[in-house]
Amino acid sequence: MAAAPSPRLLLNRAQRLKQSREFARVRQTGKRLVHGCLIANWQPLPAGSPTRLGVVTSGKIGNAVIRSRARRLLRETFRLHQHEFNQPIDLVLVARNSIVGRAFGEVEKDFLTAARRAGILTQ
Repeated sequence: MAAAPSPRLLLNRAQRLKQSREFARVRQTGKRLVHGCLIANWQPLPAGSPTRLGVVTSGKIGNAVIRSRARRLLRETFRLHQHEFNQPIDLVLVARNSIVGRAFGEVEKDFLTAARRAGILTQ
């Protein structure tokens, strides 16, 4: 008996928020939760829509190398858990100063805790 195929864990361009008006809409009309090294803003979407991610890193958290690493950590955490959301959402993750120097496991733990508290994960 073959196991069910696991869902693909890609993060392509269709799964990203790209325009500033999309970010603004989620941040103004969506819900917000702060936990650990990140701030999560999300807005539910109609069934059948793809879940999309946007990442914000302010210049206040450090230089370009630090900001890029923070973006990579947040995107990778989302990529690994993108199929665990209970409905399609637009999600904006904002990196806080405390993300500097954190390992991937710590960022992932903060993400999962925030998502569970928000009630947007199936588990």
